[in-house]
Amino acid sequence: MKDFSIYENMLDDKQYHELRSDLLEKNTADIAQLLEHIPVDKAVLIFRMLPKNMAAEVFADLFSDVKQSLIERLSDTEIHFIIEELFLDDAADFIEEMPATIAKKVLANAKPETREEINRLLKYPENSAGSIMTVEYVDLKREMTVRDSFERIRKTGTDKETLYTCYVTDSERRLEGIVTAKTLMLSERDDVIGDIMDDDGIIVAETLEDQEEVAFKFNKYDLLSIPVVDSERRLVGIITVDDIADVVQEEATEDFEKMAAMLPSEKPYLKTGVFRLFKNRIGWLLFLMISGMGTGLILQSFEHALVAVPLLVTFIPMLTDTGGNAGSQSSTLIIRGMAVAEISLHDFLKVAWKEIRVSFLAGVVLSMVAFLRVFLMNMNDPEVYIKGAVISLTLIFTVFIAKLCGCMLPMLAKKVKIDPAVMAAPLITTIVDASSLLVFFSIAKLLLNI
Repeated sequence: MKDFSIYENMLDDKQYHELRSDLLEKNTADIAQLLEHIPVDKAVLIFRMLPKNMAAEVFADLFSDVKQSLIERLSDTEIHFIIEELFLDDAADFIEEMPATIAKKVLANAKPETREEINRLLKYPENSAGSIMTVEYVDLKREMTVRDSFERIRKTGTDKETLYTCYVTDSERRLEGIVTAKTLMLSERDDVIGDIMDDDGIIVAETLEDQEEVAFKFNKYDLLSIPVVDSERRLVGIITVDDIADVVQEEATEDFEKMAAMLPSEKPYLKTGVFRLFKNRIGWLLFLMISGMGTGLILQSFEHALVAVPLLVTFIPMLTDTGGNAGSQSSTLIIRGMAVAEISLHDFLKVAWKEIRVSFLAGVVLSMVAFLRVFLMNMNDPEVYIKGAVISLTLIFTVFIAKLCGCMLPMLAKKVKIDPAVMAAPLITTIVDASSLLVFFSIAKLLLNI
């Protein structure tokens, strides 16, 4: 972590001019990091030194708890400038994550038209395209000339999210085409927008479309922004690549937490309280522990086999670990493949057949190594070949079951509208552990007559 004490010392020594000059040369993301790591009273002083437009950019990059602390200490005038300088999508996100009292205080200091736009964005379902879009875009008309377009961009572009892509709409705001800044700059001044715009196969997002689907479109078509339309193809906003970068990070973090058998957390680890971390984990831990008791019941029911053939006990950890690892490999690949749209539910049989073949090859190799280990360590045992066969056959079946569970369960979860990440390593390991023990003792009972 960077040493931020130098800025605190400058505040203590009242070196305000030098501090402000230093801040003006920094990136807003770095300033936001500074404010998050110093006492809030000093953070407020530094925040007040920033120019209005720069302060708004810094504010957008802050964690929600720091935003709340600042708002509680800023005057109504300062809050007004912040909310008016923020892009509307950032303002809506900020309002959504704040307590009701803070949200009311902020909205009360916004202009009526700003308040109306923020409330409209807040009405869209969480994680939908409408909830992450901004309504600040450049719109043009097809009858405009390039000269007219540049005049409009100069007049309205200051407060727009992006100027690179402009959107051509009709009198009812229906999207007709797009034109890029590159196209405008390379065209003649008297060229008409309707003649130079791109109106073929425009990639759009619908307001209620899931944000993950929008992120997939950005990745597939290499987009910098995407228009968001309603059911009648009226342009209601745009989503830019920086917003999608945040979505990708949020979704990846959520999937990692689910795959580790935890409830997703909205805050960074160091800013999440101990009790919240406990609550996010204890539910799954209890479920997995209770599920794991089934493994104990299986061992208990075959207790006589363990007494008769003690060698079997020494191989139980290896079998369960191998099964868990094999299942984890498959589930990780399948979950990742579905996340990036490489694998769909229509590929179920293809995936299953491929994993069956992989499991056979892996199972044979592992069983050969295990058989060799049994033979070398128990050469004087008259039943060494039978015991080796028990271990080897169990490994083949265990890997087969694990690979099949690892590929099938995430896809079945997707089918019933459950996040596939839930069907990850911890849950699959629990299922495979019980299955491998049942197979193990069944084969041992059959071959060793116990």
